[in-house]
Amino acid sequence: MSGAVASAEPVAHSRVLRRLDALLQGVSRLLMVVCMLALVGAALVLSYSVFARHVLKLATDWQDEAAVFMLVGATFVSGAHVQHLRGHIGIEAITTLLSPRVNRVRRWIVDVLTLLFCGFFAWKSWTLFGEAYVDGQTSSSTWGPPLSIPYGLMAFGMTLLTVQLLLQVAIGACEMRGGTGAGAGHDTDGGNAPDRTGGHA
Repeated sequence: MSGAVASAEPVAHSRVLRRLDALLQGVSRLLMVVCMLALVGAALVLSYSVFARHVLKLATDWQDEAAVFMLVGATFVSGAHVQHLRGHIGIEAITTLLSPRVNRVRRWIVDVLTLLFCGFFAWKSWTLFGEAYVDGQTSSSTWGPPLSIPYGLMAFGMTLLTVQLLLQVAIGACEMRGGTGAGAGHDTDGGNAPDRTGGHA
């Protein structure tokens, strides 16, 4: 009986973590809409820059940096959602040769290493943001926007990505302890949720 209770604990923890993961994804999906609008805005700004420079013969001093800021925000803020979907590029040459259990362990180790890197990246990003905000740092262009804007977007996006990775690492650990595989997530998602510890690594 005690063995059954011990094996049920990781499954219960995994369900709680998956609910937190779903909550984070609700936020990430809303931010994805903002990121898509930022990409459209960057395209419009760059198109206007080309038109103003070559057709109207006007000087462009803010367009390039504004587009870069929007692209930086869209890239980093959408990182957590991409990680949730395992949408990054992966190589499957090795995964097809390994058993499902070994693949779960391999993916979990990759997630842990990625978490450590992204956690350090997020910490350094917040450090850069703090320095830029306190010191009032601006870019070297004639427009001179505050550098706290791109650093803040980068720090925010990397923090979301770190939290997403932390949840995936915790879910993977619970599922390996409980001996459940990808099926642990199907209990709370009606059997349609993809394996959040699976996919490419």
